[in-house]
Amino acid sequence: MHFCIFAFLHVLSMNYKCYMAILLLCLLPFVVQAQGTLYTERSSDPTIVTRATSYGIGVANVFDNYLSPQAYSGVELRLSRESIHATKWAPETWKAQTYFQGYLDYTSNRTDNNNTVAAVANWNYGLHRLLYETANFHVLVGGVADLNGGFIYNMRGGNNPANVRVHANLDASVRLLWHTHVGRFPFLLRYQLNAPLVGLMFSPHYGQSYYEIFSLGDDKGVVKPTTPLSQPTLRSLLSIDFQIRKTTLRVGYVCDLQQAKLNGLKSHLYAHTLMIGFVKHLKKL
Repeated sequence: MHFCIFAFLHVLSMNYKCYMAILLLCLLPFVVQAQGTLYTERSSDPTIVTRATSYGIGVANVFDNYLSPQAYSGVELRLSRESIHATKWAPETWKAQTYFQGYLDYTSNRTDNNNTVAAVANWNYGLHRLLYETANFHVLVGGVADLNGGFIYNMRGGNNPANVRVHANLDASVRLLWHTHVGRFPFLLRYQLNAPLVGLMFSPHYGQSYYEIFSLGDDKGVVKPTTPLSQPTLRSLLSIDFQIRKTTLRVGYVCDLQQAKLNGLKSHLYAHTLMIGFVKHLKKL
């Protein structure tokens, strides 16, 4: 079963650009038909929740010198779910955001004789304050609690075939919203950038096995504080919302650049992913 899954991911890694182009071309006739008023997340009613679920495919680059001195490149599958609503205590100026994403990377080395699998789940809770606004443009700034958990598995990793990725951060965050029209067709352009300021990360020491950490109790220094110097990381999302009849669609691009340098180890997870999903605006009872 696992062989079939890896084979499927390998095929995707060779053909993802074709799939992206075909999907966008299929959407174009519907976009031309879309018109009307696009309901957006600007509402100051705390009972109105904007929810979006998106699915993505893209490219990934994985490096972890605990497992291998080589970088691995391949395909990524990603799922995200976002909820945004005005806060009850300051609905005109403060917005609450919950964001969950999970992604699976299947990558190969340059000679294509070894593979890695990386799987990570990320949960964010953020508060953003309206800093600047015009009739169509909003700037919001705030902070985000950022929790991450996952692993990287090297298929020929010897005694240490896998490495765990667990870290928590407090991020600075900025969100830009631009409501515009092309003729009669309304669009919402969104951009968000998160950058960790401080955090904690689990990391074994270079050459240290998990047996030493968990069985022998040699766990000194495996949880380290992080700063932008030891964890220079950026997550950004650019998206556009538009309507197809009564359905609001979202097409987005995720640039996820995760890096760390701790305990003599270096690692990164880079991803560029096309996301396509649906947006709903719900009223809480």
